[in-house]
Amino acid sequence: MTLPYQEPLVPRAPGPRTVPEPLRPGDPGGPPCRLCPVTENEHTIWSDDRWILNHGVDTSLPGAVWLGTRAHLDSFLDLPPELAAEFGGLAGRIERAILGLGGVGRVHVYRGGDGGAHFHVWFMPRPLGMLEATKMLLPLWEDVLPRASEAAIASAKAQLTSALR
Repeated sequence: MTLPYQEPLVPRAPGPRTVPEPLRPGDPGGPPCRLCPVTENEHTIWSDDRWILNHGVDTSLPGAVWLGTRAHLDSFLDLPPELAAEFGGLAGRIERAILGLGGVGRVHVYRGGDGGAHFHVWFMPRPLGMLEATKMLLPLWEDVLPRASEAAIASAKAQLTSALR
């Protein structure tokens, strides 16, 4: 694995713990959810009455998408059984569609949840042969790679839309 930074990197000590943690957008009593209401827009690839799939914006990885719930749910623990059961099938369809773009080595799946309290999962295509971006390093590389062109993002979005309809 190779970090997208020059040597020498210097380890630093973590800061003091912040307990209780600050409220995230969408937490009860916190700022409003940035995703609610979840509606289609120019980035939407696919949706139904329970899920929405949007292409990432301002990304270096054409084909990076996020799948979110229409209902305001926070984590896997909040998914009702029917949504939890649907998630696996949707994840497989999304992975196949992203692999179908070509030039993709693997599809990485990430769920952080620290930026807001609305369930969403990122699917990120690791470029074929980009072994320095394996494991947990793809998001670090995504931050420093040149941004994809509007044309590349539009092409990936069109291909994914076609594959998922």
